[in-house]
Amino acid sequence: MAQPQAAAPRLAPEVAARLADHLLAAADDELVLGHRHAEWTGFGPDIESDIALSSVAQEEIGHARLLYQMVLGLQGRSEEEVDRLAFGRPPQAFRNAVLLERPNDGGLEPPPEGEPSWRGEWGFTIVRMVLYDRADAIRLETWASGGHAPLAALARTLAREERYHRLFAETWLERLAAGGPAAAARLQRVLDAVWGEALGLFEATDGEAVLVAHGLLPRSSAEQAERWRDEVAALLGGMGLRPGRGPAATGGRAGRHTPDLAALLEEMTSVWRLDPEARW
Repeated sequence: MAQPQAAAPRLAPEVAARLADHLLAAADDELVLGHRHAEWTGFGPDIESDIALSSVAQEEIGHARLLYQMVLGLQGRSEEEVDRLAFGRPPQAFRNAVLLERPNDGGLEPPPEGEPSWRGEWGFTIVRMVLYDRADAIRLETWASGGHAPLAALARTLAREERYHRLFAETWLERLAAGGPAAAARLQRVLDAVWGEALGLFEATDGEAVLVAHGLLPRSSAEQAERWRDEVAALLGGMGLRPGRGPAATGGRAGRHTPDLAALLEEMTSVWRLDPEARW
């Protein structure tokens, strides 16, 4: 697994605070999605995929930990506080994109009676994983080419691991899309249903303009989203699928979440709450 990076060089307080906010959102993305992936352990469609997704879950949570450590360093706090930062906040203090907190059944309304149901399907997890991992790859590439050396080095390390997550998800999506018209139609319904929340992955954190102005983010969230749309459209088109439509559903970066996150955190933090001084 990736190792912690060296201490960050000194930044102006406002810049350091904005970078910490930005990285907190990314760390929350990784932690929440890692937990959702972990819920598949023992329930995957085959033993190979079960083991593979469990490994992905472990790596996502490990990536979250490294990002939380960097956040704490930017805030002038001890890395010993990483457990409290990860597990000790209420839902409204989390900055993850809402799509990632949705349960693995999609948390969405079932299709009309008589149509094949996709609720609880592996397909929802795979669609979400494809959309997120493409967005994450662009985010990591942006960090890697930015002006904050410790973050750039960490991003290059994480990207090497994340490449395999993306390969796993996209291989599975292709496999599902090739399962016939009914299977492709189910996938398209998922894409249409989650598209707005997928666009919410690119909701900017407060103060992003400061990071862009100082060269820490060579591309804004809006510019990253434009590239993501092009890449996802090309990927889906090659499988006979298309992107969804509609505006972005935002709010997660500002702490506005669904009840799904509160339920997830109740489960995810239960052990930590028994002994807040334990190490994870």
